[in-house]
Amino acid sequence: MPPMSPLRRAPLFLALCVATGAAFAAETAEDPRHDDAVDLDHVVVTASPLRNTAEELSQPTEVLAGEKLDEAKGATLGETVGKLPGVQSSNFGAGVGRPIIRGLEGPRVSVTTGGLATQDVSTVSQDHNVAIEPFLADQIEVLKGPATLLYGTGAIGGVVNVVDGRIAEKPLDETVSGRAELRADSVNDGVTGMMRADAMGADGALVLHADAVYRNQKDYDTPDGKQPNSFIDTKTGALGASLVGDAGFLGFSAARYEDRYGNPGEPGDLANGERGVFIDMRQNRFELKGGVNQPFGVFESLRASVAHTDYEHTEFEGEEIGTRFLNEATEGRLELTHKPFAGWIGAFGAQVNDREFQAIGEEAFVPRTQTRSGGVFVTEQKKWNAFQLDLGARVDKIESNPDGLQDRSFTPLSLSAGALWNFSDAWRLSLNLDRAERAPAEEELFANGPHIATASFEIGSADLDKERANQAELGLHYHGKRFEAKVAAYQTNFDGFIYLVDSGDFAPGEPGEDPLPIRLWTQDDAKFRGFEVEGIAHLVDNEAGQLDLRVFGDRVRATLDEGGNL
Repeated sequence: MPPMSPLRRAPLFLALCVATGAAFAAETAEDPRHDDAVDLDHVVVTASPLRNTAEELSQPTEVLAGEKLDEAKGATLGETVGKLPGVQSSNFGAGVGRPIIRGLEGPRVSVTTGGLATQDVSTVSQDHNVAIEPFLADQIEVLKGPATLLYGTGAIGGVVNVVDGRIAEKPLDETVSGRAELRADSVNDGVTGMMRADAMGADGALVLHADAVYRNQKDYDTPDGKQPNSFIDTKTGALGASLVGDAGFLGFSAARYEDRYGNPGEPGDLANGERGVFIDMRQNRFELKGGVNQPFGVFESLRASVAHTDYEHTEFEGEEIGTRFLNEATEGRLELTHKPFAGWIGAFGAQVNDREFQAIGEEAFVPRTQTRSGGVFVTEQKKWNAFQLDLGARVDKIESNPDGLQDRSFTPLSLSAGALWNFSDAWRLSLNLDRAERAPAEEELFANGPHIATASFEIGSADLDKERANQAELGLHYHGKRFEAKVAAYQTNFDGFIYLVDSGDFAPGEPGEDPLPIRLWTQDDAKFRGFEVEGIAHLVDNEAGQLDLRVFGDRVRATLDEGGNL
């Protein structure tokens, strides 16, 4: 995993897009505009224990839902969110796309579904995809900046949370509902089909869910012809059932995800019968979730969730098995919100995770590692007329036990403070101060072997310390009837930023292959500075349709304190 190579200096990127909506929906006496248009600032952000809307959060948050999500959907999660300000996608062929937030990626950005980690191995290497299907999302939430307070050490750069609706938390609006979609792509002769169905019992207490996606994309066209080994073949589906009522809900879901995609960097030689390198991924996931309204005493709600994930992918070198990656994990999360006390509302929570990671084969550069973690957190919020204050803290305990190597344990601590000032109906000013800590990932601690995705021989360091980030951010948001604008500027000072550095030495390669440069995981102090800007003009919004003009841009600069760029 080359952590900084795709974003050493993220250039200013401006995009102009015009979106039109077909005429639909009848006029109403009060407002002729579309009834089903989604105001994304008022969508509830489920990644927040307090179930705030985006405009109620001091932390910069983007939400894709409704038509905006439909327009953004791509074959990968990174492609889907990659046109949001401050967000990009890793790129290792059409089949891979992991979100990058403000120049940070891999183990610094947590990808979750329903608040629980995906438990794939996409953080280990850039040619590993995220085991999430964007076409099945109800909404996608992007929390930018340190989110370790809510989601632990792996969220020092931010969180991307996907809401899939497989476990219903309340009765449906209709007894039976569903949707289906079919898309075709000329550039790769591709086809993507999806279906979703939800049904509710006569008494409204039982809700059933089913969904499925099939995607087949062949090698895509370029000006020089087909790009060999750029195919994608994805199949996924899930079933869910929930009991819902005034007292709360209890539900279960089971999902299967299969993904096969080629690595364009190693296309093989089809003329001589040599097939390129490709990855065959399979994941089974089971989730149990429940919630209780007014559970007891001073508490207003209780939510609990558990997920067990069994993940495997095989990297094929032609028809031969190269390396297998296995990951089995069980994760649990508990959230309790309390009733208002002296004007404060808030939540307490706990999270545990038990993960066993293993790589088998000639390119297994990380040993089998058992990682156990547990954390507790608290977040509080108080409002005074136009002002809002958010405070929070979290502490985790993480233990990594690799085969044949020294065990390591860490106790990351995170603190957060945010303030909002709504100084008019249209203007909002925000300030965020965060101190977050991250425990080193398995590959950073224990790597020792050839990593083909980075074309190097990686060597970890078991002596790495926690990575600490101190961030300050100032944001301004204008939300008018005809125009919206957002601007944010931030700086993050890292103590002990973990990254790969070239040693200047080489390790012998396989017979007939070039030697591999040796790269070492090390730590140095660093700074990330950046800004984001976005403007949206609602040119037309009436019974005939919609016409919006959107302009956005972002920039991030990452430098080492001792000199040089990351």
